[in-house]
Amino acid sequence: MYQLIFLLLLLITSSPLYSRAYPDYKVEKYHARHSSELASTEDILASIEQANTVSTTDKPIFTASAQLGFLFQTGNTKSADIKAGLDFRYEKNLWRSLVIFDGLLKKTELTDDQGQTSFDTTDNKWSVVTQTNYIVDTKNKNYLYGNLFYEENRFSSFDSQASLSTGWGRRWYEDSKASLDADIGPGFKRDVTKPTQASDDAPFLSETKDSIILQAQALYIRKINEHIEFKQLFVAKHAIESGENSLYKAETSVTSKLIDSLQLKLSFVIDYNSKVEQDKANTDTQTAAVLVYSF
Repeated sequence: MYQLIFLLLLLITSSPLYSRAYPDYKVEKYHARHSSELASTEDILASIEQANTVSTTDKPIFTASAQLGFLFQTGNTKSADIKAGLDFRYEKNLWRSLVIFDGLLKKTELTDDQGQTSFDTTDNKWSVVTQTNYIVDTKNKNYLYGNLFYEENRFSSFDSQASLSTGWGRRWYEDSKASLDADIGPGFKRDVTKPTQASDDAPFLSETKDSIILQAQALYIRKINEHIEFKQLFVAKHAIESGENSLYKAETSVTSKLIDSLQLKLSFVIDYNSKVEQDKANTDTQTAAVLVYSF
């Protein structure tokens, strides 16, 4: 009985007479149903896109690379140079952190007054730099930073040099191929001199010199093409008090990709200390060619 009634209603509503009698009903019903389906689809796509955006932003990014270079010299002069370095970088949300380690060891064959030869260390230097940036303005790309630096150089005027600085920085320029970051802020620097004797009978003593500094940094990066990248770094640790030692550094490097994870890096570094011992030079330079492996 119920099946018969349902069949009669179906025939009536689908007949031409019913359509002419109620012309707007089916059209309104069709549009209402499909509009509801369309809105539901758009909401789902928007939700998925929003979820992907949040997960991509919150996901931390960690990169690391290691560099290694050798130089062996034989003949009239026998020497061996080893240059190594590590670079760690971490990014999450508004935080950017890096730790850079750099080391240099050189041994040279020397001959004493009695004609005996020995392989002695003639250069031994290592340093570590760490900096953390917190982006406070994503539109203008302003950030606050904290920077730590420590270095030991066996054959310089100083047994060790260290500094601490914090301040404000900004990405001043950026496009698809280049970027320029610069920051500035007050800081504290400590120089420990080499142990010396005041007289022949006096013990060897070192001197610790503390100073307030103004630190400024600038880093320019440009991608020449998909395989070659150019970098220029300037660092100034200027002592506020007159007569104190100030430290300046400039590093120029060109990196060329050999394969996906292996690059060749050519670099030239200038280190300048304004106050050094009389028998030491103010300026040190270093030219290097190393292989860099990224992982």
